[in-house]
Amino acid sequence: MRRILILGGYGNFGKRIVSSLCDCTEVTLIIAGRNIAKANALRDSLSAQASARVTSAALDLQSPNLAAQLKALQPDLLIHTGGPFQGQDYRVPQACIAVGCHYIDLADDRRFVCDISQLDAAAQAAKVLLVSGASSVPGMSSCVIAHFAERFSRLDDIDFSIAPGNQAERGEATVGGILSYTGHPIRVWRDGKWAQVYGWMSPRTMLFDDTIGTRPLANIDIPDLELLPLAYPTLRNVAFQAGLELPLLHYGMYLMAWMARLGLVHDWSRWTRPIVSASEWFIRWGTDTGGMQINLRGVDQQQQPLHIKWVLGATDGIGPYIPTLSALILARKLIAGELTSVGATPCMNLYSMADFAREVEPLAIYQHSEETRG
Repeated sequence: MRRILILGGYGNFGKRIVSSLCDCTEVTLIIAGRNIAKANALRDSLSAQASARVTSAALDLQSPNLAAQLKALQPDLLIHTGGPFQGQDYRVPQACIAVGCHYIDLADDRRFVCDISQLDAAAQAAKVLLVSGASSVPGMSSCVIAHFAERFSRLDDIDFSIAPGNQAERGEATVGGILSYTGHPIRVWRDGKWAQVYGWMSPRTMLFDDTIGTRPLANIDIPDLELLPLAYPTLRNVAFQAGLELPLLHYGMYLMAWMARLGLVHDWSRWTRPIVSASEWFIRWGTDTGGMQINLRGVDQQQQPLHIKWVLGATDGIGPYIPTLSALILARKLIAGELTSVGATPCMNLYSMADFAREVEPLAIYQHSEETRG
C-alpha cells in the first residue's frame, strides 16, 4: 500500500484526509479532482512538512475514460470524497475494480451505501476491498453501537443525532445532499415496521452535554436507518436527526421543508450554492463546538431496563474532521496490512473503539458515556 489517491482531495473533507495522512512515511498521496489549480495549491502548502510524498493530478469522476486515467495514476487505494453522493452511480468503485485498487468513500446517501454490496462478487474476483459510508454514519456510528450493544440481552431502540457548531466549516456537497431530500419522504423503522417521516421535519430539541448544550434537531436520511434493523433484529425503533446550532437557520430550513412537502419547491439542492453563501452571513454567531450522541435502550444481561447515552464532542473547530475519521482508520489499517478483507460492503463494524480512540487522541475531540438502569 504505497500510493493513495484522494478524489476531491482539496475539498472540505478531502483536504483533512490528505493533511492527516501526511505523517505516513513511504507513502505517496495523490490529491486529485477536476480543479488542478486547487490540487496544486494544497500540494504546495503541505509538501514541505509532510513525511509522505504529496503529488497532484487532474481527474474527473464523470470522465468516460475514468478507468484509463486511474490506471495511469496506479493507485493502491482510492478515497472518494467527491460528494454529494445522492444520484451518483458506481463508476468510481467500478473503475477501482477494473484497475485492481482498493476503494473507500465518505458517502452518506442511503441507496449508494446500502446497495454497494451489488459489487461484492466483482470486488472479490479482483481481490479488492470496496467500503462505502466510511464517515460519521454508518462508519463511526456502527462502531459505537456494536461496542455498547454487548451490554444488552435485547436492544430495543436506537436514537442518535449530530449537531455541528455554526462556526465550523461547511461543504457544499454535504449541504446539497441534505437539501435534496428536505421535505421529502424518508423510510424509518418505527414500532417494528416501516413508517414514513419527512426530511428536516419532526423538530425537537435535545441536550447533548454541558459543553455542547441543547440543540434543535430534525429528520435526516442516512444508511443506518436501513442497515441497523438488519444488524439488530430485536430493534423496535431507529431514529436519526441532525440540526443547525442557530435556531433561525434551523427553523428556516424547517419552513423550507414544508414548502417542499406542499409542492411549492421540488428540489432545494438546486439552490445549494446561494443557501451556503447566505449561511456564511451568520458565521460570527454560535460556536465552533459540535457533537454526536447515541442513545441505546433495551434490556441488560440481568433482564433489567438499560439506557446508555454516548456523547462525542469536538471543540476548536475540529468538527469537520469527524466525518473523515472512519476513512483514515481504514486507510491506516490497509497501509499497515492489518485489513486483508476483500469484497464490497457498507462500513459497518470495520474497526474498534480502540482504533477510534487512537485516531482522535491528537485532536480536540472528547467522548463520554453514561448508563441508566431501571
